Amino acid sequence: MTQPEHQVCLLLGSNIQPEKNLALGMDLLRQKVKIIRSSSVWESPSVGSSGPDFLNVAVMVITQMEVVELKENVLRPLEGQLGRVRSQDKNAPRPIDVDIILFDRRLVDPNLFLYAHRAVPVADLLPDFPSPQGRTLAEIASELAKNTPIRLKPKILIDS
Repeated sequence: MTQPEHQVCLLLGSNIQPEKNLALGMDLLRQKVKIIRSSSVWESPSVGSSGPDFLNVAVMVITQMEVVELKENVLRPLEGQLGRVRSQDKNAPRPIDVDIILFDRRLVDPNLFLYAHRAVPVADLLPDFPSPQGRTLAEIASELAKNTPIRLKPKILIDS
């Protein structure tokens, strides 16, 4: 019996050599899961620190893994492979950060609706995704973008 396939929305971010590390992250991810599509690349200030700006991209993938298995067997090793070191400062600059945002359209990361650097890239892929209050992600992302300097980076291509 084959395992069911899950559709997962991931958010990749980097503020240490971000163009290089996002591309490498996508390549490594592609070896473990099927990438369906990705958002545009967005640049925004670092949240919680004075570190360099982040580049972020949302990615829809298909996998047979469950959340914990995906995180432990794919995402954390990928981060480690690209040099991510976790410290007490969870906002420290990093070469790559990969978060599970949605799993089978279920919200895994409630911060999605709080920060432009999360909402805007995910809204590229799922504009009609509803918030707990019933508003669309596109509406919330638009409001958050008015209060956060977030810029589309159309010349940055992370898919190879």
